[in-house]
Amino acid sequence: MRHKKDYKKLGRTSSHRAAMLSALVSSLILKKRITTTIAKAKEARRLAEKLVTVARKGTLQSRRYALSVLKKPAIVKVLFNEVIPQYKERSGGYTRIIKTGKYRVGDGSELAFLEWIGIAIPQKKKKKKADTTETTAA
Repeated sequence: MRHKKDYKKLGRTSSHRAAMLSALVSSLILKKRITTTIAKAKEARRLAEKLVTVARKGTLQSRRYALSVLKKPAIVKVLFNEVIPQYKERSGGYTRIIKTGKYRVGDGSELAFLEWIGIAIPQKKKKKKADTTETTAA
């Protein structure tokens, strides 16, 4: 039984799990939307929302806490300068999970998007095909 168990193990050791969740949240901060399994998305959402809640205070202690979780000063800077100003008036619910309806090829795990609410997601630029029509003089 899982009485009073607060998190999912995700089949990993504690250090591997912490590193994986840190990487997922770091990618979420940089890319604004990530694709992962539903179980990982739910755990990453918990960490991301806690980081935003703590970072909204804007204190040195909150910056140090974010750095202890995310491990990279550049990502903490993006969190405080780009993400947090979007959520000054919001009291919670900073992320959403959207099921994609697709399944991973290797093990059949259901995939989902984890994204910020209210932040524009940068679109990928499509490469233009080169003009393949050749002008040949006959």
